[in-house]
Amino acid sequence: MARYFLQVAYDGTAFNGSQIQGEQATVQLFIDKALSILLKQPTASFGASRTDAGVHAECNFYHFDATIADTQLFQYKMNALLPQSLCVKAIFQSQNPEANARFDAVSRRYRYKIHFSKNPFLHHRSYFFPFALDYKILEQTATILKNYQDFETFCKRNHQSFTTLCQIMDSHWEPTQDGIEYVVTANRFLRGMVRGLVGTQLQVARGKYDLAGFEKRIQAKDCTLADFSVPGHGLYLEQISFPNNYFLEEK
Repeated sequence: MARYFLQVAYDGTAFNGSQIQGEQATVQLFIDKALSILLKQPTASFGASRTDAGVHAECNFYHFDATIADTQLFQYKMNALLPQSLCVKAIFQSQNPEANARFDAVSRRYRYKIHFSKNPFLHHRSYFFPFALDYKILEQTATILKNYQDFETFCKRNHQSFTTLCQIMDSHWEPTQDGIEYVVTANRFLRGMVRGLVGTQLQVARGKYDLAGFEKRIQAKDCTLADFSVPGHGLYLEQISFPNNYFLEEK
């Protein structure tokens, strides 16, 4: 018996979030059912990052315990059982039988996509936002966020987190052909945090309040001062990093 990690990608609009919620259609439910069929016994997985309904993932990880003779064949069979909106990109065996996908991850990177002109091909893939924005202000708000560690303002109520401290390693906006994208990397994220960061920055860039007001909201540690209204379908969990040599065979 060894500990394995599934690297998965999914279209979040097809699921009611990633974490198991009874028999609701979640990413973890389909993974656990497929694992249980292939391993011929009830098998539970444990996820690295929880994503809300509608949120996509280009990279998420789930660990589980099993004995697998051929990981490539196992990956093929998993993908045959999983719905079209969910796939296993790779399978890795951990060096440590006690490895944990959630607690051992050293960083996570999210990207939030916004487009300015109506585009049916971006529907449920990006947030349509046809309002004037000051891009220079967004660059400043993204930089300001790196000066803070307590993000209670950007954490939804009933979050069950033991702390609201996070280390943001990167925070910036990028212009794209269709609009703009916000990219943020941190050691951990709070419930609703990225959407709160995006929505609140957009309010500043629209002139709802100034940079000093933005910092006051961060310092207040009050989630009623953040804007969580941006939709989940613009958000992507893009990368999760683990320590070097964490897996027997690195991708």
